[in-house]
Formats: sequence, C-alpha cells, structure tokens
Amino acid sequence: MSSTSRIADGIRAELAAAGLDPDDVESLIARAVDEDLDGGVDVTTVATVPAGQRAVLDLVARRAGVIAGVPVAAAVFSYVAGDAASITVVAKDGAAVKPGDVVLSVEGRTHDLLQAERPALNLLGHLSGIATLTGAWVEAIAGTSAAIRDTRKTTPGFRRLEKYAVRCGGGINHRMSLSDAALVKDNHVVAAGGVAAAFDAVRREFPGIDVEVEVDSLDQLDEVLDAGADLVLLDNFTPEQMREAVRRTAGRARLEASGGLSIDVAAEVAATGVDYLAVGALTHSAPVLDIGADLRQES
Repeated sequence: MSSTSRIADGIRAELAAAGLDPDDVESLIARAVDEDLDGGVDVTTVATVPAGQRAVLDLVARRAGVIAGVPVAAAVFSYVAGDAASITVVAKDGAAVKPGDVVLSVEGRTHDLLQAERPALNLLGHLSGIATLTGAWVEAIAGTSAAIRDTRKTTPGFRRLEKYAVRCGGGINHRMSLSDAALVKDNHVVAAGGVAAAFDAVRREFPGIDVEVEVDSLDQLDEVLDAGADLVLLDNFTPEQMREAVRRTAGRARLEASGGLSIDVAAEVAATGVDYLAVGALTHSAPVLDIGADLRQES
C-alpha cells in the first residue's frame, strides 16, 4: 500500500485501469466516510458488536442490472479497513447481474465492514443504476449504426465516475469538460450574432479543437455544414427532419439527436441515420440499482 494512500495499491491500479484517478476517488471516499461519522463513532456498531469480531460481508444484487463501480466499492473497504480486510471481486464492471448474485465479498473486522457498508453501497448502487439505464438505451437501438452518448448533466464532483458508468453500460462519452471540445449552443449564437458567426469565432480562436454546433432548423444545418462543422446537434428535430438532415449532410459531419428523447422512440430516432443520441437522463435521472449487504460469520 502506498505510504500516502489508505487504499491498497492493487485497487488503485484497478481504478487507474478503468480510467479513474485513484487520488480523486480516495478524496471522494474520505468525504463520504467522514460525512457518515461526523467526527464521532458508529454508536450502534460500537454498542452491539464485540470489538474483535470478524465476519464476511457480501454485496448482493437485489434486482437485475449492469454493474459499475466495483473497484470504487472495493476502495471504500480498503480505505476503512486497510490490510485487515480481504476483498474478493465476484462481478466485474459491465457484467449483467440477476437478483441474488454476489458482486463483492469482504472478510474483515465487523466494525470496519459495517462502517464501510453504506458509502460503498451508495456509490455502487448509483453507478450501477447509470450503467443499467445506459444498457437499456443501448439495447433499444441495437441493430442500428447509432451510439448512445451522455451529456454534462452530471452530479457535481461525480462526473468522471458517472461517465465511467455510462461506458460500463455500453454508451460513449461526450466531452468531459468545457475545455475538451466546443459546443456552440443557442445562447452562444445570440451572443455571437448568428450560428455561422459563432462557429467561425470558435474555429479562429481554437483551430485544433472539434466544434459541435446546435441547430434548430434545416436552414441552420445548411449554414454550419457550409462553414465546416465537425458535428451538428439536431435540437428537437422530428424523425422526419432528422432523415432529411442525414440526407443533406451526406457524411460531411456527424449528427447528434438531442432534446425530448425517450427510450420509447430511441429505435425510431436511431434508424434515421444519425450518429448519436444525446441522453442527459443517463446521469441525471438513473434510478439506483438495488444492491444489499449481507453479513455472515466466517466459515
């Protein structure tokens, strides 16, 4: 274990392999654990559980879904229990689980297991809920050439974790931050004096960056295609308008459908030939996947 980290090196390596910053994850876990204790102790556990008792805690899926955040949950137990815990990963991120499937099993001091239980479940259930919802959208458009893409509508401080969960569910990520790529939206158009003017301004200032432009009409689409946009966001287009947009674009730019999308119409939208469906609900409205914790005595 690193001398500057309370999380085991092997788990830190798993986080890094998943595209997550181990230090950022540890900082988040530290805040979650501190929030739970609030400067005190777990009074219920201290009163009811002998200090030296050891047990096994299984994190178990209560509903079917797609798992995401197992290394994060493992990091919570490692942070709290250190070398006193033995952590066994049963289900890998991105795996489908059914009710009763064990996701993670931890053997250690009962006090540590119960202290880490809720922060681990909060993170694992939230991220798995995002992966599960993403997987449902991906399944809904199966057989088309379109992809499901997330947005920046993420929980503050959780963006990298939530976008990681989208990837676990089979979706792809839009820009991670405002500096990754340009997205010219309606307010930028107003401020710049027109959609083409806004695009040109970004291209001059940041010539090497991808520029996506939001349009709300086919006429605006023609403007930004002529200007050389890399990606065009079709805001609240009907499927018929999307098909016409695909015809007019003829491969000159990628097209992203956005606004008012629901999973019920996902297949119809994807079949128009657009490249992406932008779904903010993946991160701002995903229900938590029900995962429980079952304590058992060491065998």
